[in-house]
Amino acid sequence: MPPVFAHGRLRLYLLKLLDEAPRHGYEVIRLLEERFQGLYAPSAGTVYPRLAKLEAEGLVTYATEGGRKVYSITEAGRAELADRGGELADLELEIRDSVSELAAEIRDDVRGAAGALRREMRAAASASATPVEDASWAAAKEELRKAKQEWKEQARRAKDESRRAREEAQAARRQAKEAQERAREEVMRIASQFQEQFAKSGGMLGNLAGSWLGGTGAGSGTGTGAGAGTGTDSGGSGAGKDTAADTAPSAPAGPRWAEDLAPTGEPARDLDRLLDRFRDDVRDAARDHGVTPAKLAEARAHLSAAADRLAETLRPRR
Repeated sequence: MPPVFAHGRLRLYLLKLLDEAPRHGYEVIRLLEERFQGLYAPSAGTVYPRLAKLEAEGLVTYATEGGRKVYSITEAGRAELADRGGELADLELEIRDSVSELAAEIRDDVRGAAGALRREMRAAASASATPVEDASWAAAKEELRKAKQEWKEQARRAKDESRRAREEAQAARRQAKEAQERAREEVMRIASQFQEQFAKSGGMLGNLAGSWLGGTGAGSGTGTGAGAGTGTDSGGSGAGKDTAADTAPSAPAGPRWAEDLAPTGEPARDLDRLLDRFRDDVRDAARDHGVTPAKLAEARAHLSAAADRLAETLRPRR
């Protein structure tokens, strides 16, 4: 496109615009754009240097208003504008012609660009129709393949998890069964030991109670005065004691039971000591040899007989 202003013509037209009224640089640019109906707008790098040159030549001057330079034409500028009046008239015609040419060129450029764009779009569409479809179909098939593979992998993992769960459940059942068998065998073994130990300790418990009862009876007959009276008393109570003595277990041969407990002179206290010793001996035997329901029943019978005999012995005479 040929230049809008020939050499020196923009300088002349700037003088014309400033002759109409004082203006700042931005207003000059806007007026030029309006005169060319928006088809041309000079840049600030084109206008401001020329205004500065006109000011240096004394053809224009400026005053600062609101921080901006407002340019005004001087008398020297008006004189030059008058001297170039014919040239200015030609410039006005050139501007109108330039506007028409610019508009035509722009229309041609737009038409040409639009046509070329349409052609390129049609060519691109026909050239890429099949590849695009092929690419889309290939991408869809790949996604489907990946999805199927993922489903298969998930199914395999689920199957493995189910198999492991079954195996773990079977192992747990086997372990529980083995533990139950071991527990049953251990219970049977302990029960057998209890039976053997209590078979050995049953007679010991009975002999222990008999020894204690025999020792107490002897002590009652030969110990304190009250005990002697009880041992030698005749009558119904004495006969009852003789009967209980006949049913009580006999004392075993050997050292008398609890003979290491020396009398304190206080019968009640001595009796408490004997009871404590008896309780400790019975507990030791039960701890060492164990207790079964059968042996407990037998021990209860011995203790009941001993309690009856002791109560009869300690009961006051009438």
